[in-house]
Amino acid sequence: MTFDEFALANEPVIRLVAFVGVFALMAAWEVVAPRRARLHTRLVRWSANLGLVAFNTVLLRLLLPMAAVGFASLAAQRGWGLLNNLELPAWLALVLAVVAMDFAIWLQHVMVHAVPVLWRLHQVHHADPDYDLSTGARFHPIEIVLSMLIKFAVIAVLGAPAAAVLVFEVLLNATAMFNHANVRLPPALDGALRQLLVTPDMHRVHHSIDHAEANSNFGFNLSIWDRLFGTYRAQARLPQERMEIGVAGLIGDARCVSFTGMLAIPFTHDGGDYAIGHEAR
Repeated sequence: MTFDEFALANEPVIRLVAFVGVFALMAAWEVVAPRRARLHTRLVRWSANLGLVAFNTVLLRLLLPMAAVGFASLAAQRGWGLLNNLELPAWLALVLAVVAMDFAIWLQHVMVHAVPVLWRLHQVHHADPDYDLSTGARFHPIEIVLSMLIKFAVIAVLGAPAAAVLVFEVLLNATAMFNHANVRLPPALDGALRQLLVTPDMHRVHHSIDHAEANSNFGFNLSIWDRLFGTYRAQARLPQERMEIGVAGLIGDARCVSFTGMLAIPFTHDGGDYAIGHEAR
């Protein structure tokens, strides 16, 4: 069995085990070394955020049962994409695909901030009044479906191997939980890690209510894209413990910690002049 065949056959189990393992690790870390005081209990927020995760998972399996790894296998069978038409060592194709998909996700993240109608969907992620590992998986179902379709397009053009797609999916979920975690890292370690990876303090700036800060630090995994394209911001204006998290107009809104409320937010709140290129109110 090749690595691609193994990835295709075991994708759901591998992703579930990785999710549960990283979630448990980061949850324990948040208890031991929290960065910020919580505004809401875990029971209130996690029941809503993880409820949305479960709903999105079922929805994707119903609408797009092939999933990204299955689509990569189909692309390989049909000969779609650059990497499927180059003679490269398997390890090199895997590395190139993972890095390229990380860049594509960075571009997608910039796009959902730049296009107002997409920002209406993405604001559900930013409207979380607290910031912890569950925030990293909190997205509106329509955004999740659009994101998967974009991922399919990237895989088709790139010709990413199924194994690379599985590695990328696991990394994306794991790093999203890490860099959204309410954890305190020693300053020296944070500084060293963020030379390559997105750290919690780095990405937390992106969740600031401040317009300029929210439109910086778009990366989820590699920090190099923000540095290369001038969207890197080392720190927020206020200290991490005091910076305000959320979306203007939704601070203190009960919808932000409610499963049904989150589903309704894009249709009941325009997100304000928050998208890139718009002036903050």
